Amino acid sequence: MATLKFCGAAGTVTGSCSLVRSETATFLVDCGLFQGNRTTQELNLGEFPFDASKVEFLVLTHAHIDHSGLLPKLTAAGFTGPIYTTPATKRLLEFMLADSAYIQQSNAERENRKRERRGQEPVVPIYTIEDAQETLKQIVTHDYETWFEPKPGLRVRFWNAGHLLGSLSAEIHVPEGGKSIRMLFSGDLGPEEKAFHPEPDAPQGYDYIICESTYGNRDREEYTLKARRDAMRDELKRALARGGNVVIPSFAVERSQELLHDIAVLLDSGEIPDADVYLDSPMARKATEVFMDFAGTMEDIEIDSAKLFRHKNFHITQSVDESKAINNIKKGAIIISASGMCNAGRIKHHLKNNIFRPESTILFVGYQSPGTLGNIITSGAKKVRIHGKEYEVRAQIRRLGNYSAHADQPELVNWLIERGPVTGGLFLNHGEDDSRAALRDLMVSKGYDPEKVFLPQFDESYELIAGGTAHSTEKPKPRIPVAQLERDWHNEYAEFMMDLSTQLQAASTPEARHQIMQKLSAALAN
Repeated sequence: MATLKFCGAAGTVTGSCSLVRSETATFLVDCGLFQGNRTTQELNLGEFPFDASKVEFLVLTHAHIDHSGLLPKLTAAGFTGPIYTTPATKRLLEFMLADSAYIQQSNAERENRKRERRGQEPVVPIYTIEDAQETLKQIVTHDYETWFEPKPGLRVRFWNAGHLLGSLSAEIHVPEGGKSIRMLFSGDLGPEEKAFHPEPDAPQGYDYIICESTYGNRDREEYTLKARRDAMRDELKRALARGGNVVIPSFAVERSQELLHDIAVLLDSGEIPDADVYLDSPMARKATEVFMDFAGTMEDIEIDSAKLFRHKNFHITQSVDESKAINNIKKGAIIISASGMCNAGRIKHHLKNNIFRPESTILFVGYQSPGTLGNIITSGAKKVRIHGKEYEVRAQIRRLGNYSAHADQPELVNWLIERGPVTGGLFLNHGEDDSRAALRDLMVSKGYDPEKVFLPQFDESYELIAGGTAHSTEKPKPRIPVAQLERDWHNEYAEFMMDLSTQLQAASTPEARHQIMQKLSAALAN
């Protein structure tokens, strides 16, 4: 019996990890880090819901950390098999996994300083730089549209997914009971209009498709790359005219490079003021170097590939001192920094220096996962906590949606229709429940059998049958309450502390503040 277990990205968009067990092999597709609020992130600390030493190989759809970020933990837990992916993904992982490991170690060190003061036992990092280096030794690369056999009779072929440099959809044929189960894992799919890559592709006809649904309920306005660039022009002109800086939280890999490309075109054409542009992210700097190396293979580049990302106005920083120096700039700068959801990295420092200034602009260009600082800001918060301190949100908060690396609802629907027919079942993962439900309903309206469209839950397993319909065989209690995915007690605590501070500041006398604290103490006592 072949089974498919969803160990992540089920009802959420991070922690992608699917486990397939068959008579031929046990393997994984992706092994990503959980991102979002603190409760979601705590999933990274627990044990895998499977024996890592029994996994024989892994197919990695792309380098984003929510798909690759737990690979070093998997290796440390006993996984010794090959990791199959594309050459470009391997190049990106060479620094992305090391950077992730550095973050894990730094977080553990910071937490242990707190624990030492409290007399608590120390914690260990999720994984180390040494674990990341061992993982890189396991990577085996294959080009698109070329069959290979990880195990005798089990065939795999990669197709361009159009999401990220090196991203793939994995076509996998698994022998079972004298037949072959034909599967297609979409990975993350890019939109039809995207710089650097052609639109996603793959053949037709499968028993099962496992498809992402990040934007399963979102229909972006149709646009071209020029229209997207024109929208960026308008945002930057408006923001720079306000007299402050423009801070753009951006994912380090690909999003930052797309921004640099478009801003360079706008600078050269004189469509925006002659501003200095700072890319402040060591990882983005390294990613940019990889993109330069692959520039000859890319599409829709409107700059000589030899000059790509080398504009005279660009300042690609590396050191901490270079990053700190940007804080002295009070107006006229475009600052691109990671992370894209504002949960970590240098972007927090730039937010601290600009979010309270009415003349500045914070321009969001990507998805903001529930519970992240970016989501809190874009949801209209009047105050935010950054590094333990409160900041009034006085800057202009703007969003520009067409830089998303994900296909929207019509594009997902078209991709699925073009991949059909699907005889055994369509699984919608890597999406929040409302997005998945909307995409399911739409696919049913397009002729899909509602009994064959599945919305898997955390750790849910399905039996896969060649020529038959999948059915759920195990649905254990989720490792995290679904209600905690969007808003957990950490979010509520931060909001409570800001509300309390506001009420205390608004109280006119010491006696009034004393009464507030007495009421709070009485409530806690109950």
